[in-house]
Amino acid sequence: MKMTPIILIIILFSVQFTIAQEEDGVVALTLPVRNSLTFNRFALNPTFSFVREQSKFISLYNKREWVQFEDAPLTYMAGYTGRFGENIGAGVSVFQQNFGVLTTFGGILNFAYNARVSRMNNLTFGLNIGAYSSGINTSSVVTNFSDPSLNNVPSNFILTTSPGINYGTEFFDFGVSMNNLVSYNLQTSEMIEDNPEQGIQAHAMYTGYMQSRGFFDNAKFSALVRSEFRSEETIVSGIAMVTVPKGIWAQVGYNSVFGPSAGLGLNITTQIAIEYNFETTVGDLNNFGPSHDITLAYRFKENKNYYNSGDDEISGLISTEPRTGRSRTVSASRRRKTNTTSKKATTAKPVAIVKSSEEIINQENTSVQGEKDAKLLEEQRAKEEAETQAKLLAEQKAKEEAEAQAKLLAEQKAKGETEAQSILIAEQKAREEAENQAKLLAEQKAKEEAEAQAKLLAEQKAKEEAEAKLLKEQKAEKELITNPKNEFGKTMLGMDSIVESTKKEQDKLLSDYNTIIEIKDEDLKALKEENDLSEQGITVAPRPFKSVTAENNKLNAIKTDLERIIEDQNKKIEDLKSLYEEQTKIGDTLTNETVLLFYRKKIKRLEAEQLKALETKQRLEVRLETIRVATEFEKRRRIVRAAYDNVEERYAQDRETLKTIKSTTSLSDTPYSENDFDFGENQGNSIKILKNINNVESGFYLVLAVHSNIAKRNDFVTKVIASGRQDVDFFYDVSTSKYYIYTDKFYSLQEANEALNKKGTRPYNINMSLMKIEN
Repeated sequence: MKMTPIILIIILFSVQFTIAQEEDGVVALTLPVRNSLTFNRFALNPTFSFVREQSKFISLYNKREWVQFEDAPLTYMAGYTGRFGENIGAGVSVFQQNFGVLTTFGGILNFAYNARVSRMNNLTFGLNIGAYSSGINTSSVVTNFSDPSLNNVPSNFILTTSPGINYGTEFFDFGVSMNNLVSYNLQTSEMIEDNPEQGIQAHAMYTGYMQSRGFFDNAKFSALVRSEFRSEETIVSGIAMVTVPKGIWAQVGYNSVFGPSAGLGLNITTQIAIEYNFETTVGDLNNFGPSHDITLAYRFKENKNYYNSGDDEISGLISTEPRTGRSRTVSASRRRKTNTTSKKATTAKPVAIVKSSEEIINQENTSVQGEKDAKLLEEQRAKEEAETQAKLLAEQKAKEEAEAQAKLLAEQKAKGETEAQSILIAEQKAREEAENQAKLLAEQKAKEEAEAQAKLLAEQKAKEEAEAKLLKEQKAEKELITNPKNEFGKTMLGMDSIVESTKKEQDKLLSDYNTIIEIKDEDLKALKEENDLSEQGITVAPRPFKSVTAENNKLNAIKTDLERIIEDQNKKIEDLKSLYEEQTKIGDTLTNETVLLFYRKKIKRLEAEQLKALETKQRLEVRLETIRVATEFEKRRRIVRAAYDNVEERYAQDRETLKTIKSTTSLSDTPYSENDFDFGENQGNSIKILKNINNVESGFYLVLAVHSNIAKRNDFVTKVIASGRQDVDFFYDVSTSKYYIYTDKFYSLQEANEALNKKGTRPYNINMSLMKIEN
């Protein structure tokens, strides 16, 4: 059935999310290889030609999409890809895609390089470079009339690049790729912009092995999750695959745009394999129908196992070779067993010349197995040699490191010894410098001490010499003074002797004067002590009798003699001074200069001593006067104390006398006048204060009269009583030896003043005064 133009237009608009068609007929590169983890994996990510890949293969791929429509998208691809080295993966493929009347033909060149990060980790870089031509396939156009616009669609030749990167661990791989990162149109010499197939793709893949029994023992499990981010949409897909060691694999997947998928593959032989995948649409594309793809591949045998290759044993359904399985868990023991069997098989001799066809076939199979086992043995031997080489290299490296370490230690030791030697030398130098410094200081100190000692000795010697010289000079001067040669010297010597004799006599009189004053002072202290103890009620034994008159006469004689001798001494000093002054005016030889100097000093000394004697005399006189006054005071104290001893007796007599007067005195028939009263001592208008009055309370008293005579006291009291005032009374003041006659007593000054103002005109109240007593 031929596709009509209307159906073609519908299909083209329906698949616009996979086909980027510009106005000039440019189609973006997109290969529908998305459902297989076995073949053509470089189309998923440029690094997958290396990642988890073990061998190289040639594949033929065909995919028919949306089979419900005729002339639906159809893809053919043939390629050669796989592992080409320990760190290199590569591939090349050609393809043709038909989208109705549009067709695309070109090729893809792939290259991947791996960098080992560690023993189990690696980083792989990959790049896909595509070159294709796109345009209209006029042989596929069926129309009932000519369409000139189809002739105007040009053919374009496009170059595009898609880089990628993958980081692999023992079981996981993670990567990113840029689909159609750069697209260049050689026809128009322009970059293709707004490419809907341009996007960033990220993936995560897991590869592991099942440890079980039976059919799935050592089966490989792979799972890939991808997410592609485009400018207008995001596509999420995932695929999981299980590979059984017998050479069969099955896979299922899902794509958020193209729907779920499922596939099955098998190894027909160890080198020939076939794979089929079925994909069905969902959602808006459900009406387009399912898609089918089939791959036929030829796998090349590898003579060695690559790093990060998967290390899988490949088996085929038709192969008669026994499966050795994957050797991750049991490979070593199986290989050793196989090698042993192989050796036996290859060395065994035939026991019969003629064999049946079955024996021949078995022998051929055994030979093939032996070759394989020999290969494995060679690989094992190569591995052991590599391990031995690695061990030797490790030992060599360890030896070099040990030598380097030993060299470093030796250098450090030498450096340490050098530093220690430097420190030792520095310490020795410092110690020597310190010793030199100490020696220098000791020498300096000894020198200074020697100089100081020498200086001291010199000074001592100079002092001794000066003293000897002075002594000599003094001796000479003394000789000149005591043995004068001229008349002046003799006269001065004679007068000086008289003055010195008088001075001695004067000093003796001053000493005697001071001795008598000391005796007077001792008498004063004894008298004061006697009075103090007597006041305290302590009786003192009487002192021995001595004549005070004789003592005073002696004192007066000393004073008279001292006055005379001082006056005489002053006159002699004046005479000596006059003679000296006359001699100085006359002038004499050099010899008299020493004599004059001596007597000038002597006169000054005598004058100073005489002045001091006069001061001593005055001081003694002042002290004697002080002692005399104090003695008189203490004598009065003793007299007062003697009188005080009779105070109580006096008070009793006074009370008895007052009582007798009051009891025997009657009122006078004739009134008394002011002139009849003797008021005694006038007290004036001021308030007088008396202290320490015995037998009288403190207070304010209205005093009428003051008498020291007892008879006058009694006469005044009698006249007052006779005048009618019976409450009259009196008290005695020992300190003044006077009697104070009073009528009233008050405790406040205000009351006393009020009573004083109301004294009236009675004749005995005329001289009334106010007296305060403080006891």
